[in-house]
Amino acid sequence: MPDAVRVDTVEADGASVAVLTLDDPERRNALSEAMVADLVAIFDRLEEGTSVGAVVITGAPPAFCAGANLSNLGRAGEAARGSGGSGQGESMRSIYEGFLRVSRSTLPTVAAVNGAAVGAGMNLALACDLRIAGRSAKFDTRFLDLGLHPGGGHTWMLSRLVGPQTAAALVLFGQALDGEQAAARGLVWECVADDALRDTAVAVAGRAAAGPPELVRRVKHTLRAASVLDDHEPAVDLELEAQLWSLSQPFFAERLEAIRRRVSGSGKG
Repeated sequence: MPDAVRVDTVEADGASVAVLTLDDPERRNALSEAMVADLVAIFDRLEEGTSVGAVVITGAPPAFCAGANLSNLGRAGEAARGSGGSGQGESMRSIYEGFLRVSRSTLPTVAAVNGAAVGAGMNLALACDLRIAGRSAKFDTRFLDLGLHPGGGHTWMLSRLVGPQTAAALVLFGQALDGEQAAARGLVWECVADDALRDTAVAVAGRAAAGPPELVRRVKHTLRAASVLDDHEPAVDLELEAQLWSLSQPFFAERLEAIRRRVSGSGKG
């Protein structure tokens, strides 16, 4: 059976970026059990190694990801009805695990949204650190259309990113956003032409991948930790320890010396 997620490694900014392509176009790249298992295994492997510094996730055309596989949802629904709607958390979490594993990754992640991102597919995009959309992208929660309550932290991720009003418009009032509208609402970093999407996402990912790996991972951790703080002073304390650590690292001394040499060289007449 072919892999449900295709992996290509490309060079950008002198560093290696892994491009993960959800590869089940006939089902519009819906998150099947096989795709979830592939995502988990790929991220485990990438994080254990040292060659790849960032990850781009996209979908085989025509979609980014059309949500959870309906057969998997159907089985979860049957199990929930059989138990009176309780005790089936693990069944649903197995569906969530694909995008939750992306969310837990220590590597910088960029979603290159090349078509419809629906339901759990939108969760996959939200789980990434950065989203870049093609003009044909479409962000559609669609949970209410299925008679399904949002899951996987969808309301939390969305509200945190775009605010309560836009989150309500999307989830409660059934509105959808194309790529340009998503950029205007802050759901994505930028919207680009479809044929430029992959290269743009790889170039952005390459900037993170080119940084010292230990530093990049620590900065990502701090960004996540700082986002839940309520005041400036705890953020200062949080960053101070990490900044002192970075000052003691060889990569700081090397880069500082390189800057000094450039400045010295530019001052010569």
